[in-house]
Amino acid sequence: MSNGSEKTIEVVKRGLGRRYRVEKRFRLYGVLAIGISLLFLALLFASIIARGHSAFRQTFVKLSVELAETEFDLNDLDRANYQGLIKKTLRGEFPQVKSRSDKKALYSLVSSGAAFKLHDLVTDNPSLIGQTVEMWVPADDDVDMYYKGYISREVPEGDRRLKDNQLVWLDKWQAEGKIEKRFNTIFFTAGDSREPELAGILSAFTGSMLTLVITLALSFPIGVAAAVYLEEFAPRNRWIDTVEVNINNLAAVPSIIFGLLGLAVFINFFGVPRSSPLVGGLVLTLMTLPIIIIASRASLQSVPPSIREAALGIGASKMQTVTHHVLPLALPGMLTGTIIGMGRALGETAPLLMIGMVAFIVDIPQGFTDPATALPVQIYLWADSPERAFVEKTSAAILVLLAFLIAMNLLAVILRNRFERRW
Repeated sequence: MSNGSEKTIEVVKRGLGRRYRVEKRFRLYGVLAIGISLLFLALLFASIIARGHSAFRQTFVKLSVELAETEFDLNDLDRANYQGLIKKTLRGEFPQVKSRSDKKALYSLVSSGAAFKLHDLVTDNPSLIGQTVEMWVPADDDVDMYYKGYISREVPEGDRRLKDNQLVWLDKWQAEGKIEKRFNTIFFTAGDSREPELAGILSAFTGSMLTLVITLALSFPIGVAAAVYLEEFAPRNRWIDTVEVNINNLAAVPSIIFGLLGLAVFINFFGVPRSSPLVGGLVLTLMTLPIIIIASRASLQSVPPSIREAALGIGASKMQTVTHHVLPLALPGMLTGTIIGMGRALGETAPLLMIGMVAFIVDIPQGFTDPATALPVQIYLWADSPERAFVEKTSAAILVLLAFLIAMNLLAVILRNRFERRW
């Protein structure tokens, strides 16, 4: 008996050793997989930051503009030739420039937005007329790229966008302290533009926020109501089973299908304004509803049955039990699922392309029916632009979008940890 017991113990020990080794390898594989994932995530973030951090700084040129009274009609300041005043100032900076081609090259060093900035300065303060004002205006995108190191003067003149004479003029400005890099407020306060140095994300960000307001206002109450009905009141029959299966299937439908549905139903049938936050919000509502319903049902299921039994036992109705006891306890999980759904909606591009939010939008949308675009669509448009300056703006817009998505997910975690109860 003792020999048999010893053999059995040896067999068990060998088996345990093998199991421990397998478990150890499995844990090692898991740690390795997580490490590889984090490495690729770090590489992705590093690449985006390396490309986009320079977009938060912009090159400006200092000009001394003479606002002669003969150039203005005090009754209509909008009719003044502000672009001509900028050109006259540039010619005054370099009086040796005579030929048409050289003048064109000189004018191109300063952004066309300089004239608009001068217009705003004069219209806001007409008392400046008759004086010489010093103002910092944005440089052209090629000048900006040069001072950020993306254009090298060591390259032959024919292979770079800035010519030798332009570099000489820039050297003179720099020696006089008239070139400076500042924080790029234009990126956050302007809409889209065909000129990279004037392009900003405000119109796209506003469009995204208006779209999310519509999405949240519709998807949260409808999703919670559907989840409560299916989990607490719906009878168990074949029809309800079919509905539940289709909700789960809708959560896996490609987002572009919802865009096609929005195009066919909301725009072509109901006549909702195309390329507006309203139609975008309706489409994203359809896309996020299954996610919110599934998350809300999981939250309701996590409430212990004893809560329901206790409420019913003291005479509460089914509706009172749900509204006064079950729903408040499940609400934190519902909010978490809703925020995650909103995060997915914020990052969607394909359905918005189908309903026309890919349009070139300069003005900031003021309402839910105004033409608008969204931040992911703006990133898509900039990524397709050939100018080097749009490359950094694309990465910078991605950083803004990621920051907002991280903030939304962090809010979901905070809500879950703050309100979640354990039984």
